[in-house]
Amino acid sequence: MGHIVKVRKPRPVNLDLQTIRFPITAIASIAHRVSGVITFISVAILLWLLSLSLSSPSGFESAAGFVDSFFAKFILWGILTALAYHIVGGIRHLLMDMKYFEELETGTLSAQVAFGVTAFLSVLAGILVW
Repeated sequence: MGHIVKVRKPRPVNLDLQTIRFPITAIASIAHRVSGVITFISVAILLWLLSLSLSSPSGFESAAGFVDSFFAKFILWGILTALAYHIVGGIRHLLMDMKYFEELETGTLSAQVAFGVTAFLSVLAGILVW
């Protein structure tokens, strides 16, 4: 019987995350997951705010006062931006599931378009919130 020789694969030399450059398609995919988590967590915040506003007239005043603060408006803008990106990224992924934008060139272009559309929707959300 012959001997099986295990050859050790060389380990990656460069694991410095500051020098690794992800392609825009990878960044778009990671951002889609992050925006999903943000959207999921924001549901709790928005439900708490809704519950407070419906609890009593004074609860409504408290909620209205909270939403009028710069910090709350910034958070609401962030929630709307994350939701917008998650929807746009989701549509992009659905199109990719239907075999569109799967090549490197078109995938890169669709990621750029997704970021551009989200930037536009983010500006609209800022106008809406402020």
